[in-house]
Amino acid sequence: MFRKILIPTDGSAVARKAVNGGVAFAKAIDAAVVAYCATEPIERIYYAEGSGARPATVKALERRYVEQAQRYLDEIAKKARAAGVICETVITRPATPYQGILAVARSHKCDAIFMSSHGRGGIASLILGSVTQKVLAHSSVPVIVYP
Repeated sequence: MFRKILIPTDGSAVARKAVNGGVAFAKAIDAAVVAYCATEPIERIYYAEGSGARPATVKALERRYVEQAQRYLDEIAKKARAAGVICETVITRPATPYQGILAVARSHKCDAIFMSSHGRGGIASLILGSVTQKVLAHSSVPVIVYP
């Protein structure tokens, strides 16, 4: 059925629960895992309100975000290895996290996406929609939402 499952993470506690569920699911069905983390474009944060930052500062923050994302992915790879599940890790810097999730699912030929159900919550979720809602709306492969 599913041979390769994308498991995106943002490192949150809720996402970590989904990672555990995703790795267990992959093991149960003998599937491989693609662990994914999107990093935020720093320019959008610094330049959105007209403030500026030196390029060296932006580059340093970008490095720290990538290092943090790699730590999240290393945790997933370690859990997968312990479970005997093949795991590949991917970091990208998409315009939005949901676009990154969909692009990686396509480019790595994933059969399914296994992700947490959390979003921004409150009014922001109603207006903007959560990452999970956007993935559900635009994905061409099944999305398994872990509570």
